[in-house]
Amino acid sequence: MCDNSDLIICRCEEVGEKEIIEIIKSGVTTIVGIKRRTRAGMGLCQGRRCRRLIAKLIAENSDKNVGEILPARIRPPVKPIRIKDLSEGE
Repeated sequence: MCDNSDLIICRCEEVGEKEIIEIIKSGVTTIVGIKRRTRAGMGLCQGRRCRRLIAKLIAENSDKNVGEILPARIRPPVKPIRIKDLSEGE
């Protein structure tokens, strides 16, 4: 979680810029690595809003160019479905 003076990068999971930069400086330089450690990109938008900001932070705080940074996979949120609904069709 970020404090009031921290710029929020991932609004869905409330992950701040300071937290992401600390993780990058510890040696994590992939979007997937940031996602696993902070949950940034795992909210309702699945990283559609914060993915580019995270890539920019990685580029600014490491020796990588933005073009070298691979995107994380986008997966839709899982929603439970009743067996009855599956058996009846649409």
